[in-house]
Amino acid sequence: MPQHSDSRILPYTADQMYALVADIERYPEFLPWNTAARIRSRRPGASGSEVVEADLVISFKVFRERFGSRVTLWPETKRIDTEYLDGPFKYLRSGWSFADLPEGGCKVDFFVDFEFRNAILGKVIGVVFGEAMMRIVRAFEDRARALYGA
Repeated sequence: MPQHSDSRILPYTADQMYALVADIERYPEFLPWNTAARIRSRRPGASGSEVVEADLVISFKVFRERFGSRVTLWPETKRIDTEYLDGPFKYLRSGWSFADLPEGGCKVDFFVDFEFRNAILGKVIGVVFGEAMMRIVRAFEDRARALYGA
């Protein structure tokens, strides 16, 4: 049951970071191990949210897995919640929140909690999980720098 949470202060606005993370179709351009992204559906949700169902393909060593997620985008509160639909996991939950800071920049909070169905894949990922999460967080930071400068 790998879990990871991180909090960062970045020199971008909450709107910029929210837009970057909400742009699921672009993940293969910059996220490590993400080789494809496809939007299944997009519809209005409750209380001003938008619900996106998406498939991501993750390739790591000899493993290549597709999984589906329901991503709820909350533009007013700058929050993104993800729940697992189908694929190689027993479960997967993740979330992002973005808050502008009075002195400029924003605070970004991220968490992920998941477990693979395949014990072998779970063990392989478990060995490198911490480093993998750091690379993913860094990839979002690098993408922000490429899009917004600084």
